Amino acid sequence: MFFRAVSLSVFVVMLTPFAYAIEVDELIHHIDRLWRGDTSQAMMTMTVKTQRYERAMSMEAWSRGKDYSLVVIREPVKDRGIATLKADENIWNYLPKINRVTKVPSSMMSGSWMGSHFTNDDLVKESTFEDDFDATITFEGERDGQAVYELTFLPRPDAPVVWGKVVMMIEQKSLAPYKSLYYDEEGLLVRTMTFDQFQKIDDRTIPMRLTLQPEDKPEESTMIVYQNIAFGVPLEETFFSLQTLKQRR
Repeated sequence: MFFRAVSLSVFVVMLTPFAYAIEVDELIHHIDRLWRGDTSQAMMTMTVKTQRYERAMSMEAWSRGKDYSLVVIREPVKDRGIATLKADENIWNYLPKINRVTKVPSSMMSGSWMGSHFTNDDLVKESTFEDDFDATITFEGERDGQAVYELTFLPRPDAPVVWGKVVMMIEQKSLAPYKSLYYDEEGLLVRTMTFDQFQKIDDRTIPMRLTLQPEDKPEESTMIVYQNIAFGVPLEETFFSLQTLKQRR
C-alpha cells in the first residue's frame, strides 16, 4: 500500500528515466502521507522557546487525506479549545473565549501559528510536496553516518508556497526524513527542521519529534513531540465541519 523500502539506486541503473521519475513520485507521496495516512488521530505537545518566553501546549489532531485536518489545543487552560480547521481549500480558526470563527486568508498561511515558529501551513499542510513542488534526487549515498537520499524540491509556478527551495534528507532503509532545509527565494537558508525519536507504527517509521530552528534566531526553537498517533481511524468528511470546530473544545 505504501512505498516499499527498495533502494532507488537499483532503479537509477536499470530502469528508464520515466521509471526513475515514478519512483521519485512514490517517495514524495510516502513523505506527504507519513504523519496522516488515509486518516489519523494524534496527541502531541508543542514547546515554543523565544527570547521573551517559553511555553508548552498539548494538542489533539485529526486528519483525512490531504484535504481535511483539525488541530485543537487541550492545555494550558487559558488556550483550551483554540482550534484550526482545514476543509477542502478553506481554513478557519476558532477562539472559544469570544466564540468566534475566522477564516484564514491565503496571505496568512505563512504566518506564525500560536506564536510558534511553525506556520499555519505547517499545521494544516495546505501545501504538499507532490502537489506544489518538482523534486529530484540530488544525492544518494553516505551522509551523517548513514545511507540517505537527498531530495531537492523546487516550487512549481504559481504554487502557494513561500520557499524558494526545500532540501530533505531521508534515511534509505526506513524512508524516514531526518532533516529538512528551507531556503528563501534568494537562496538563503531560513530554517532547519530536524526529526528524531523514530518509532515503527503499522507499516511506517515515523519521527515522533520535530524540532524547528530559525536561522536568524539560533537561540529560539519550536519542538513538537507526538505522544501517540493512530492511522485508519473512522473519520468521515462531515467530521471536519465548523460545528465540530466549536464542539471539540
